[in-house]
Amino acid sequence: MIRTLLLGLFFALAIILALPWLILWSVIVGNPELMYELAMRVVRVGNRIVGIRVRIEGIENIPPGACVFISNHVSNADALVLMPVIPRRVAILIKQELFRIPILSTGMRRAHFIPVDRSDREAAAASIDVAVRTLHEGLSFAIFPEGTRSADGHMRSFKRGAFTVAIQAGAPIVPVSISGTLALMKKGDWIIRPGEAVVRYGPAVDASSYTMDRRGQLLGRVQALVAAGLPPEQQPIDPAPRPAPAAPA
Repeated sequence: MIRTLLLGLFFALAIILALPWLILWSVIVGNPELMYELAMRVVRVGNRIVGIRVRIEGIENIPPGACVFISNHVSNADALVLMPVIPRRVAILIKQELFRIPILSTGMRRAHFIPVDRSDREAAAASIDVAVRTLHEGLSFAIFPEGTRSADGHMRSFKRGAFTVAIQAGAPIVPVSISGTLALMKKGDWIIRPGEAVVRYGPAVDASSYTMDRRGQLLGRVQALVAAGLPPEQQPIDPAPRPAPAAPA
């Protein structure tokens, strides 16, 4: 519990004391790169404070250029584990409620994080349009397409929005399998426990080879690849489909 309280204090001080100056600098130079890089350093230090160790596998599977990183989601610790080990700046689709936090909301907007209101279909569709434009501008995305955290650790079925984004942007999808975070922080917990998490990057899938009519096939292929990188206790309760053959070029 003490580690978690220290982490909360550390993040609060970073947001209050450092983030306003980084936001100002990003406005002056017209570039949020420094703000983002320092934010990721803060997260890495935060992980050390609570005793989280991250093991990375398959980083050679990440292609150059803008990508959509699609991952399973079991814990609030997932973002802390994943974001700092993606070897480039990424934007994320994030629930609208977090944009109510002063200062932090301004920093997230400067970093091109996109608020999502899942209760409003029109707003959700507009978020997808913004994500597609952002990918066209060369910025990658990280998305948790289950829509919410799995309470029991088993991977849930993916929703289609992320695959709409990838197809419309013609961006490759990198499947990401995160394991170990359920032991660090279960759904409903507020205490983070020390331990190791594994981030495993699977082989990229070229979404530009799929049309919207074949979105379900793309979803099934990526979902199966994410499941293939998970340990038995995180496998979907319903057997995941086998990866479909790659679409013809």
